[in-house]
Amino acid sequence: MSHFSTLRTKITDAEILKASLRDLGISVKTDADLRGYNGQRVRADIVALLEGEYDLGWSCNSDGTYDLIADLWGVAKKHNQTELINSINQKYAVNKTLSEVKQRGLQNANVKVVLQ
Repeated sequence: MSHFSTLRTKITDAEILKASLRDLGISVKTDADLRGYNGQRVRADIVALLEGEYDLGWSCNSDGTYDLIADLWGVAKKHNQTELINSINQKYAVNKTLSEVKQRGLQNANVKVVLQ
């Protein structure tokens, strides 16, 4: 029986997700297996290699969004999974916003991002 859970996200940009993970000091692999309970593995488009025996992964859906895949029980053994996933989502949101601003020709604009 698999221990992996799949959660829908609003993530749509693989490059920004990978950059966000790296910004947080997390190593990234693409088109790789993520580790789960008792050596179980699942293939994902993007894999965040976490400290310990478990990883986080994202797989692209047909609509362009990414699902988060993880053995959440295993991740929680070494990490506060809520804080970890929230920090990834926050970093992604900031990087996505800054990317959108640059694409619209506002490179010299002052951007103030307020997190609540």
